[in-house]
Amino acid sequence: MTTFSTRSCILFKASVVALAVASASSAYSAGFALNDHSTTASGSAIAGAAASGEDISFSYWNPALFLNAKKNTFYVSGAYVMPKMDVTNISAKNAIAFGGSPISGSTTNSDSVDNAFIPAFYYAMPLSDDTVGGISLNAPFGLSGDYGNSWPGRFHATETSLKDVALAFSVAHRVNDWFSAGASVQVHRAHVVLASAVGAATPNPGTEGLGKIKAAATGYGFSLGVLMEPIKGTRIGIGYRSKVKFDFKGDVKYDNVAGVNQALAQKGYQLVNTSAEDNLKFPDVLTISLDQALTNKLRLGLSAIHTGWSSISDGLNIKFGSKQPNSVLTFGFDDEWMYSAGLTYDYSEAWTLRTGIAMDNSPVTDKYRSARTPDGDRKWYSLGATYHIDDSSSASFAYTYVSIEDVSVNRDGSLPEDASRGTYKADYASSANVVSLAYTKSF
Repeated sequence: MTTFSTRSCILFKASVVALAVASASSAYSAGFALNDHSTTASGSAIAGAAASGEDISFSYWNPALFLNAKKNTFYVSGAYVMPKMDVTNISAKNAIAFGGSPISGSTTNSDSVDNAFIPAFYYAMPLSDDTVGGISLNAPFGLSGDYGNSWPGRFHATETSLKDVALAFSVAHRVNDWFSAGASVQVHRAHVVLASAVGAATPNPGTEGLGKIKAAATGYGFSLGVLMEPIKGTRIGIGYRSKVKFDFKGDVKYDNVAGVNQALAQKGYQLVNTSAEDNLKFPDVLTISLDQALTNKLRLGLSAIHTGWSSISDGLNIKFGSKQPNSVLTFGFDDEWMYSAGLTYDYSEAWTLRTGIAMDNSPVTDKYRSARTPDGDRKWYSLGATYHIDDSSSASFAYTYVSIEDVSVNRDGSLPEDASRGTYKADYASSANVVSLAYTKSF
């Protein structure tokens, strides 16, 4: 009977974890980070992102790049992410305590990820010839998806949603002709909705229910950046975004758990609607970039981006407002790098063309890959263009195809955290198409 409670705790632990592991629709970038904060940058696969002199949207990776504004300037960007995830060869069994019997449901699932819109906004205001103030609004982390309530892996995950919005206030200063620096402070607000089945999949009525958690948190971060131009045409940028700690607080609500609670009666606690809380420390990001002029019209961009995923490697420990035991879930994430290279070509006074490729390594390890973390390494293939409407305004477009490594999940019950969830196996084939549009205006 203890397995009912343990299962529910673990499931809600796993649900909160789903904020951070993008099992649903973060097909665009490894882990749970969202990388489309600039249509301009996306056109070249974020190559040269911390060193570019094109516009103020690159300030996301390096706040010193607000100095790209010579006048009051705003930049608005939006990316529409269209992910695809085919889950095949699905099989799941109840925990041994429930007899280890197979869980019914389809062996395939191709409708578990949702399209998503990622907005970004920047405003720059020169304070002097060498100093610029800036404000930006971004969605650094996010995911959305729903496996459904009847698939075999429903005790591992059903619905998952995360929205994180960050408001940043920045200042950038040109120290001399070859060195500039910038900094920002950020306020993040994150909302979570997640659900999973609780109980056991057996023929006996009332032994399976559904639980859902909604939570929110505010976190704070900062960023620092420097830009160096040792010789004309060679720009080197380094930007750092700090870790952000979220103390999530919310509530848990259950449906159809009368039979589950009968099994728990002798244990002195029930699955009841109550509070739930835990914390996540979203990772820091270090970006090192080169923007090199090859000719008067052609530039090469290179970026290496390190994400400190190990900040959430130990996992979570959810505390409930009832007598339910705390729940522990391990991530086992590794720190990883993303590498990109791209070209920018000034085709004419009106048109600038871009292309780029990138390799984005997943932080998920084979041992801990699960229904909530079916993550694989990604390759980006990007192209884009900017049309300069006049001297003070332009419109940009970018398209990225993301190819994701095929992976298999094999939760065979050997991990202690799966003792009451049962086993789960499946193969995942994923990809994504991303279309981005932007408009910028100076005045």
